[in-house]
Formats: sequence, structure tokens, C-alpha cells
Amino acid sequence: MRTTTVVPTGVEKRFRPDQVIVSKTDRQGRLTYVNPVFVEISGYAEADLIGKPHNVIRHPDMPRSIFKLLWETISSGAELFAYVVNLSADGGHYWVLAHVTPTIDPSGAIVGYHSNRRTPDARALSVVQALYRDLLAAERAATSSPDALAAGSALLAARLAEAGMDYDRWIWSLETGVAA
Repeated sequence: MRTTTVVPTGVEKRFRPDQVIVSKTDRQGRLTYVNPVFVEISGYAEADLIGKPHNVIRHPDMPRSIFKLLWETISSGAELFAYVVNLSADGGHYWVLAHVTPTIDPSGAIVGYHSNRRTPDARALSVVQALYRDLLAAERAATSSPDALAAGSALLAARLAEAGMDYDRWIWSLETGVAA
């Protein structure tokens, strides 16, 4: 595993539409499983990923407010679809449409999380990227981490309210091309 910070290169990596990136984590977000597609696109060896926080692939241009929404949703026991930009070990990046679900044990307790990621729709991605740029600008204008998260979350809530839908319905409308 790299001990230095990976610097984004701006080079976009792609994976095929028939490929699915799969990972599983424990409740704290530490990787417990990665499939070969994850290993290939991330540029890390499987041994360097297992036991590490999933955010090892977090891109600095991914709004924190989206991760806040993701964690609030999945830790409540619900699933979430989200567009995410990830950072590879070589500094390249790749966009995904992630489907994240809690893993539930027989007693009903959340014991971890499972994520399947597919290639995103290009038209939808352009809309998502515009929103994420605005969220990042709001977050980066804040003077503290809590204020940054609050600013991004407030802007996200406002934009969704303008659209008249929650994040899930917004994602679905982008994917299907039909307002939900």
C-alpha cells in the first residue's frame, strides 16, 4: 500500500459496461472483499486493500455531502444508488454508479456493507458532475470541516427541493431519462 498521498492526474480510466466492481466492508467501512475488477481499476493489489478503509480510493473532488448522505442512508438499513468518482493508485480516476446496501445478519443487525458499481450513463454523468462541482465549491468555501459538510448538505437539499425529489428519485430520473 502506498504511504504517500496519491495525486490526481486528471486521466480518466474506464471499465466495460459488462463489468461490475464489487466490494464488501465491515461496519466501519474496512474492506473485507474486492473482486478482480476492483483490483484492476483501482491499481492496488488485493492484499493492499483488504483491511483498509474503503476511502483509500476516495477522490478529493468527491463531495463530502454525498458521502454523508450515503452513510446516513445505509447505516439506517436502506440501500442507496449514488454517482461516485474514485481515485486509482496511479492518480487516474473513474466514475461509477454505485449501489450500496447494508449486509444484515439473521438477527437483523447490520454487519457490513456491499457495493456493486457499474459504468454510469454519460448524459446523466454530465448533470451529476455539474451538481458535484457546485457542492465542492460550497464545501471548499467554508472555513471548517463541520461548516463545509453543512454547506454542501444544505446546497444538495436545496437543489433536490428545486427538482421536487429526493436523491434516490433524482438518480433514478437521470438513469431512466424520466422524471420520477
